Amino acid sequence: MSQPTPDETLLGLLAAQAKHGYQLLAYFHDADELGRVWNLSTSQLYAVLKRLAGQGLIAGSEVEAAHAPARTEYKLTPVGRERLQAWLYEPSPPASIRRVRVEFLSRLYVARLLNLPTVPIVQAQKAACRREYEAQLAERDRGAPGVGFLALELHIAQLAAVLQWIDRCEMSPEGD
Repeated sequence: MSQPTPDETLLGLLAAQAKHGYQLLAYFHDADELGRVWNLSTSQLYAVLKRLAGQGLIAGSEVEAAHAPARTEYKLTPVGRERLQAWLYEPSPPASIRRVRVEFLSRLYVARLLNLPTVPIVQAQKAACRREYEAQLAERDRGAPGVGFLALELHIAQLAAVLQWIDRCEMSPEGD
């Protein structure tokens, strides 16, 4: 399984407003923003920005500053906006614990930042986790005792906790 990337999260930040790299990095270093979700260094951020620009999802332009060196300010392209929308409202998001912790929280953050409905995002994630939970329960019923069985039970317990937590996300005062 591939690791989550901050690509679409960056697209969401740029959908709100054009920004330069250090403005974007501030979101990932602030614990009240995305700092508890992502661990992103300056070099990682600029590598992602370069990749997104190469894919035509963002465009950068030099902006002069009175008391600072010129900076590249990035904005979302129409293709980037399409990709962002597809990601935000993905009908079957991944149900792995790591992907929920990173991607689902990022989707909620971006949707709230852009004043978009979060209910469809929460419902899609809940449905994906519910399907995975039920599949793991069925596998447990066929399992034999041992370390593999214990690992499966841990995964089931984690999914049960995630499902309870998603219920709280649905009732969050910052939701819709």
